[in-house]
Amino acid sequence: MDRVSLSVPVSVLDLAQVPSEGTVAEALQATVEVARRAEELGYERVWYAEHHNMSRIASSATAVLIAHVAAHTERIRLGAGGVMLPNHAPLVIAEQFGTLAELHPGRIDLGLGRAPGSDQATTLALRRDPASAETFPQDVLELQGYLKGETRIRHVNAIPGRGTDIPLYVLGSSVFGAQLAAALGLPYAFASHFAPQLLEQAVALYRERFEPSAQLDRPYVIAAVNVVAADSDDEARRDFEHRRREFARGIFSRPGHRLDDAQVDALLASPQAGHVDEMLRYSAVGTPDRVGDYLEEFRALTDADELITAHQARTLAGRLRSLELVAEVAGLRSAKA
Repeated sequence: MDRVSLSVPVSVLDLAQVPSEGTVAEALQATVEVARRAEELGYERVWYAEHHNMSRIASSATAVLIAHVAAHTERIRLGAGGVMLPNHAPLVIAEQFGTLAELHPGRIDLGLGRAPGSDQATTLALRRDPASAETFPQDVLELQGYLKGETRIRHVNAIPGRGTDIPLYVLGSSVFGAQLAAALGLPYAFASHFAPQLLEQAVALYRERFEPSAQLDRPYVIAAVNVVAADSDDEARRDFEHRRREFARGIFSRPGHRLDDAQVDALLASPQAGHVDEMLRYSAVGTPDRVGDYLEEFRALTDADELITAHQARTLAGRLRSLELVAEVAGLRSAKA
Protein backbone atom coordinates (compact mmCIF):
# COMPACT_ATOMS: atom_id res chain seq x y z
CA MET A 1 0.00 0.00 0.00
CA ASP A 2 1.54 3.31 -1.07
CA ARG A 3 1.35 6.27 1.25
CA VAL A 4 0.36 9.70 0.01
CA SER A 5 1.75 12.98 1.28
CA LEU A 6 -1.32 14.78 2.58
CA SER A 7 0.87 16.99 4.79
CA VAL A 8 -2.20 18.27 6.66
CA PRO A 9 -4.11 17.00 9.70
CA VAL A 10 -6.97 14.59 9.03
CA SER A 11 -10.09 14.55 11.21
CA VAL A 12 -13.43 12.77 11.45
CA LEU A 13 -16.99 14.02 11.09
CA ASP A 14 -19.07 11.38 12.85
CA LEU A 15 -22.69 11.48 11.71
CA ALA A 16 -23.77 9.25 14.63
CA GLN A 17 -25.59 7.05 12.16
CA VAL A 18 -28.49 4.96 13.47
CA PRO A 19 -28.38 1.56 11.71
CA SER A 20 -31.42 0.77 9.56
CA GLU A 21 -32.10 -2.25 11.75
CA GLY A 22 -30.49 -0.90 14.90
CA THR A 23 -31.17 1.46 17.77
CA VAL A 24 -30.18 4.94 18.88
CA ALA A 25 -28.36 3.38 21.84
CA GLU A 26 -26.24 1.36 19.41
CA ALA A 27 -25.47 4.49 17.40
CA LEU A 28 -24.33 6.37 20.51
CA GLN A 29 -22.12 3.49 21.60
CA ALA A 30 -20.64 3.44 18.09
CA THR A 31 -19.62 7.10 18.44
CA VAL A 32 -17.45 6.10 21.39
CA GLU A 33 -15.82 3.27 19.44
CA VAL A 34 -15.17 5.52 16.44
CA ALA A 35 -13.60 8.24 18.61
CA ARG A 36 -11.43 5.76 20.50
CA ARG A 37 -10.14 4.26 17.27
CA ALA A 38 -9.59 7.69 15.72
CA GLU A 39 -7.59 8.67 18.80
CA GLU A 40 -5.44 5.52 18.55
CA LEU A 41 -4.80 6.11 14.85
CA GLY A 42 -3.69 9.73 15.12
CA TYR A 43 -6.65 11.68 13.77
CA GLU A 44 -6.75 15.35 14.80
CA ARG A 45 -10.34 15.68 16.05
CA VAL A 46 -13.85 14.24 15.89
CA TRP A 47 -16.84 16.51 15.34
CA TYR A 48 -20.59 15.94 15.69
CA ALA A 49 -23.33 17.93 13.98
CA GLU A 50 -26.59 19.25 15.38
CA HIS A 51 -29.50 17.75 13.44
CA HIS A 52 -33.10 17.44 14.59
CA ASN A 53 -36.00 15.13 13.68
CA MET A 54 -33.81 12.89 11.53
CA SER A 55 -34.41 9.22 12.24
CA ARG A 56 -30.93 8.12 11.14
CA ILE A 57 -28.83 10.75 12.98
CA ALA A 58 -28.39 10.62 16.77
CA SER A 59 -26.33 13.77 17.43
CA SER A 60 -29.13 16.27 18.14
CA ALA A 61 -27.97 16.89 21.74
CA THR A 62 -24.47 17.71 20.55
CA ALA A 63 -22.94 18.94 23.81
CA VAL A 64 -24.28 15.91 25.72
CA LEU A 65 -22.82 13.55 23.13
CA ILE A 66 -19.43 15.30 23.25
CA ALA A 67 -19.40 14.98 27.05
CA HIS A 68 -20.06 11.25 26.82
CA VAL A 69 -17.37 10.64 24.20
CA ALA A 70 -14.85 12.85 26.01
CA ALA A 71 -15.31 10.80 29.18
CA HIS A 72 -14.39 7.67 27.23
CA THR A 73 -11.33 9.07 25.41
CA GLU A 74 -8.12 10.69 26.61
CA ARG A 75 -6.49 13.06 24.15
CA ILE A 76 -8.32 13.58 20.87
CA ARG A 77 -10.03 16.91 20.32
CA LEU A 78 -13.83 16.78 20.22
CA GLY A 79 -16.34 19.35 19.11
CA ALA A 80 -19.39 20.51 17.28
CA GLY A 81 -19.40 20.57 13.54
CA GLY A 82 -21.53 22.31 14.31
CA VAL A 83 -23.97 23.88 16.71
CA MET A 84 -26.69 25.71 14.79
CA LEU A 85 -26.44 28.92 16.79
CA PRO A 86 -29.77 30.50 15.75
CA ASN A 87 -31.47 27.59 17.56
CA HIS A 88 -30.00 28.71 20.88
CA ALA A 89 -29.21 31.63 23.12
CA PRO A 90 -25.44 32.33 22.90
CA LEU A 91 -25.26 32.36 26.70
CA VAL A 92 -26.58 28.78 26.90
CA ILE A 93 -24.05 27.52 24.35
CA ALA A 94 -21.25 29.33 26.20
CA GLU A 95 -22.31 27.61 29.42
CA GLN A 96 -22.61 24.17 27.81
CA PHE A 97 -19.27 24.28 26.02
CA GLY A 98 -17.66 26.11 28.90
CA THR A 99 -18.63 23.18 31.09
CA LEU A 100 -17.08 20.80 28.56
CA ALA A 101 -13.89 22.86 28.45
CA GLU A 102 -13.57 22.88 32.25
CA LEU A 103 -14.08 19.11 32.38
CA HIS A 104 -11.77 18.38 29.43
CA PRO A 105 -9.33 21.30 29.11
CA GLY A 106 -7.59 21.76 25.79
CA ARG A 107 -9.80 19.26 23.96
CA ILE A 108 -13.00 21.09 23.00
CA ASP A 109 -13.84 22.85 19.70
CA LEU A 110 -16.97 24.83 18.88
CA GLY A 111 -18.04 25.01 15.25
CA LEU A 112 -20.98 27.30 14.51
CA GLY A 113 -23.54 27.28 11.72
CA ARG A 114 -26.59 29.40 10.99
CA ALA A 115 -28.89 26.81 9.34
CA PRO A 116 -31.77 25.31 11.35
CA GLY A 117 -30.48 21.76 10.96
CA SER A 118 -33.94 20.43 10.14
CA ASP A 119 -37.28 21.08 8.42
CA GLN A 120 -39.73 23.95 8.90
CA ALA A 121 -42.02 22.07 11.29
CA THR A 122 -39.06 21.19 13.51
CA THR A 123 -37.91 24.80 13.39
CA LEU A 124 -41.25 25.77 14.92
CA ALA A 125 -40.97 22.99 17.50
CA LEU A 126 -37.58 24.39 18.52
CA ARG A 127 -39.31 27.74 19.17
CA ARG A 128 -36.92 29.20 16.64
CA ASP A 129 -37.74 32.41 14.83
CA PRO A 130 -36.68 31.89 11.18
CA ALA A 131 -35.46 35.49 11.17
CA SER A 132 -32.92 34.70 13.91
CA ALA A 133 -30.43 33.61 11.26
CA GLU A 134 -30.11 37.29 10.36
CA THR A 135 -28.41 38.01 13.69
CA PHE A 136 -25.90 35.16 13.36
CA PRO A 137 -22.84 37.47 13.14
CA GLN A 138 -23.88 39.36 16.27
CA ASP A 139 -24.63 36.09 18.07
CA VAL A 140 -21.16 34.76 17.23
CA LEU A 141 -19.60 37.89 18.70
CA GLU A 142 -21.79 37.66 21.81
CA LEU A 143 -20.79 34.02 22.29
CA GLN A 144 -17.13 34.82 21.75
CA GLY A 145 -17.35 37.55 24.38
CA TYR A 146 -18.74 35.15 26.97
CA LEU A 147 -15.95 32.64 26.32
CA LYS A 148 -13.20 35.26 26.44
CA GLY A 149 -14.57 36.78 29.63
CA GLU A 150 -15.33 40.01 27.79
CA THR A 151 -19.12 39.98 27.93
CA ARG A 152 -21.04 42.24 25.56
CA ILE A 153 -24.04 42.29 27.90
CA ARG A 154 -23.32 44.19 31.08
CA HIS A 155 -23.23 42.11 34.25
CA VAL A 156 -24.00 38.85 32.38
CA ASN A 157 -21.31 36.17 32.35
CA ALA A 158 -21.17 32.53 31.31
CA ILE A 159 -20.33 30.43 34.34
CA PRO A 160 -18.89 27.95 33.40
CA GLY A 161 -17.54 29.42 30.20
CA ARG A 162 -15.94 32.73 31.16
CA GLY A 163 -12.25 32.72 30.31
CA THR A 164 -12.22 29.30 28.64
CA ASP A 165 -11.60 30.95 25.25
CA ILE A 166 -12.73 27.84 23.37
CA PRO A 167 -11.59 27.99 19.72
CA LEU A 168 -14.47 28.92 17.43
CA TYR A 169 -14.93 27.77 13.83
CA VAL A 170 -17.41 29.12 11.31
CA LEU A 171 -19.15 26.42 9.29
CA GLY A 172 -20.70 27.08 5.93
CA SER A 173 -21.64 25.99 2.45
CA SER A 174 -21.83 29.46 0.88
CA VAL A 175 -19.90 32.69 0.62
CA PHE A 176 -21.75 34.15 3.62
CA GLY A 177 -19.89 31.94 6.08
CA ALA A 178 -16.62 32.60 4.26
CA GLN A 179 -17.08 36.35 4.54
CA LEU A 180 -17.95 36.16 8.23
CA ALA A 181 -15.05 33.85 9.11
CA ALA A 182 -12.67 36.14 7.22
CA ALA A 183 -13.96 39.30 8.89
CA LEU A 184 -13.73 37.79 12.39
CA GLY A 185 -10.40 36.07 11.81
CA LEU A 186 -11.78 32.60 12.54
CA PRO A 187 -11.12 29.22 10.90
CA TYR A 188 -13.57 28.25 8.18
CA ALA A 189 -14.98 24.74 7.68
CA PHE A 190 -16.80 24.04 4.42
CA ALA A 191 -19.54 21.39 4.20
CA SER A 192 -18.36 20.02 0.87
CA HIS A 193 -19.42 16.48 1.82
CA PHE A 194 -23.00 17.39 0.89
CA ALA A 195 -22.95 20.97 -0.51
CA PRO A 196 -20.03 21.17 -2.96
CA GLN A 197 -21.19 23.85 -5.37
CA LEU A 198 -19.47 26.93 -3.91
CA LEU A 199 -16.44 25.26 -2.33
CA GLU A 200 -13.68 26.79 -4.42
CA GLN A 201 -15.32 30.23 -4.60
CA ALA A 202 -15.93 30.39 -0.86
CA VAL A 203 -12.42 29.26 0.08
CA ALA A 204 -10.81 31.76 -2.30
CA LEU A 205 -12.93 34.60 -0.91
CA TYR A 206 -12.11 33.59 2.67
CA ARG A 207 -8.38 33.58 2.00
CA GLU A 208 -8.52 36.88 0.12
CA ARG A 209 -10.46 38.77 2.82
CA PHE A 210 -9.05 37.18 5.98
CA GLU A 211 -8.28 39.59 8.83
CA PRO A 212 -5.94 38.29 11.57
CA SER A 213 -7.40 37.99 15.05
CA ALA A 214 -6.37 37.04 18.58
CA GLN A 215 -7.37 33.45 17.80
CA LEU A 216 -5.81 33.12 14.36
CA ASP A 217 -3.04 34.97 12.53
CA ARG A 218 -3.55 33.39 9.10
CA PRO A 219 -6.42 31.70 7.23
CA TYR A 220 -7.27 28.12 8.17
CA VAL A 221 -9.56 26.03 5.98
CA ILE A 222 -11.12 22.68 6.87
CA ALA A 223 -12.75 20.88 3.94
CA ALA A 224 -15.16 17.95 4.40
CA VAL A 225 -15.12 14.88 2.16
CA ASN A 226 -17.03 11.58 2.15
CA VAL A 227 -14.91 8.47 2.47
CA VAL A 228 -15.56 4.77 2.01
CA ALA A 229 -12.21 2.98 2.16
CA ALA A 230 -12.33 -0.82 2.04
CA ASP A 231 -10.12 -3.78 1.24
CA SER A 232 -11.74 -4.16 -2.18
CA ASP A 233 -13.29 -1.79 -4.68
CA ASP A 234 -16.45 -3.92 -4.82
CA GLU A 235 -16.98 -3.69 -1.07
CA ALA A 236 -16.42 0.08 -1.11
CA ARG A 237 -18.82 0.58 -4.03
CA ARG A 238 -21.52 -1.49 -2.32
CA ASP A 239 -21.25 0.56 0.84
CA PHE A 240 -21.25 3.84 -1.06
CA GLU A 241 -24.28 2.82 -3.09
CA HIS A 242 -26.08 2.08 0.18
CA ARG A 243 -25.14 5.56 1.40
CA ARG A 244 -26.31 7.09 -1.89
CA ARG A 245 -29.70 5.38 -1.54
CA GLU A 246 -30.14 6.47 2.08
CA PHE A 247 -29.06 9.99 1.22
CA ALA A 248 -31.64 10.13 -1.58
CA ARG A 249 -34.28 8.77 0.77
CA GLY A 250 -33.42 11.42 3.34
CA ILE A 251 -33.51 14.46 1.06
CA PHE A 252 -36.62 13.49 -0.93
CA SER A 253 -38.79 12.03 1.85
CA ARG A 254 -41.31 14.38 3.39
CA PRO A 255 -42.62 14.66 6.96
CA GLY A 256 -44.97 11.74 7.53
CA HIS A 257 -43.93 9.96 4.32
CA ARG A 258 -40.58 8.17 4.16
CA LEU A 259 -39.79 6.79 0.71
CA ASP A 260 -39.86 3.01 0.45
CA ASP A 261 -37.26 1.02 -1.49
CA ALA A 262 -39.30 0.96 -4.69
CA GLN A 263 -39.71 4.73 -4.61
CA VAL A 264 -35.98 5.19 -4.04
CA ASP A 265 -35.28 2.90 -7.00
CA ALA A 266 -37.58 4.98 -9.19
CA LEU A 267 -36.03 8.23 -8.02
CA LEU A 268 -32.48 7.05 -8.73
CA ALA A 269 -33.57 5.94 -12.20
CA SER A 270 -34.87 9.45 -12.92
CA PRO A 271 -33.08 12.73 -13.69
CA GLN A 272 -33.28 13.55 -9.98
CA ALA A 273 -30.42 11.12 -9.43
CA GLY A 274 -28.18 13.84 -10.85
CA HIS A 275 -29.04 16.08 -7.89
CA VAL A 276 -28.08 13.33 -5.44
CA ASP A 277 -24.81 12.63 -7.22
CA GLU A 278 -23.93 16.31 -7.37
CA MET A 279 -24.42 16.67 -3.61
CA LEU A 280 -22.10 13.67 -3.07
CA ARG A 281 -19.59 14.92 -5.63
CA TYR A 282 -16.64 14.90 -3.23
CA SER A 283 -16.44 11.26 -2.21
CA ALA A 284 -13.35 9.06 -1.95
CA VAL A 285 -14.44 5.48 -2.60
CA GLY A 286 -12.37 2.34 -3.07
CA THR A 287 -9.19 0.62 -1.93
CA PRO A 288 -6.66 2.55 0.17
CA ASP A 289 -4.44 3.54 -2.74
CA ARG A 290 -7.41 4.87 -4.70
CA VAL A 291 -8.75 6.75 -1.67
CA GLY A 292 -5.33 8.14 -0.82
CA ASP A 293 -4.85 9.52 -4.31
CA TYR A 294 -8.33 11.06 -4.23
CA LEU A 295 -7.72 12.75 -0.88
CA GLU A 296 -4.46 14.26 -2.09
CA GLU A 297 -6.20 15.60 -5.21
CA PHE A 298 -9.02 16.98 -3.06
CA ARG A 299 -6.58 18.65 -0.70
CA ALA A 300 -4.79 20.28 -3.62
CA LEU A 301 -8.09 21.40 -5.18
CA THR A 302 -9.33 23.00 -1.98
CA ASP A 303 -5.97 24.28 -0.70
CA ALA A 304 -7.22 22.95 2.65
CA ASP A 305 -5.21 23.17 5.85
CA GLU A 306 -7.10 20.17 7.23
CA LEU A 307 -9.39 17.47 5.87
CA ILE A 308 -12.39 16.23 7.82
CA THR A 309 -13.57 12.84 6.64
CA ALA A 310 -17.14 11.51 6.88
CA HIS A 311 -16.80 7.73 6.79
CA GLN A 312 -19.91 6.36 5.12
CA ALA A 313 -19.66 2.57 5.38
CA ARG A 314 -22.98 1.02 6.35
CA THR A 315 -21.70 -0.86 9.43
CA LEU A 316 -19.60 0.14 12.42
CA ALA A 317 -17.02 -2.47 11.46
CA GLY A 318 -16.85 -0.94 7.99
CA ARG A 319 -16.37 2.57 9.36
CA LEU A 320 -13.63 1.43 11.72
CA ARG A 321 -11.86 -0.33 8.85
CA SER A 322 -12.19 2.78 6.70
CA LEU A 323 -10.62 4.84 9.51
CA GLU A 324 -7.73 2.39 9.71
CA LEU A 325 -7.07 2.30 5.98
CA VAL A 326 -7.11 6.09 5.61
CA ALA A 327 -4.81 6.50 8.60
CA GLU A 328 -2.36 4.04 7.10
CA VAL A 329 -2.33 5.44 3.60
CA ALA A 330 -2.16 9.05 4.85
CA GLY A 331 0.69 8.26 7.19
CA LEU A 332 -1.07 9.39 10.37
CA ARG A 333 0.97 8.90 13.50
CA SER A 334 -0.62 6.35 15.82
CA ALA A 335 -1.00 7.48 19.41
CA LYS A 336 0.47 4.11 20.38
CA ALA A 337 3.59 4.63 18.31
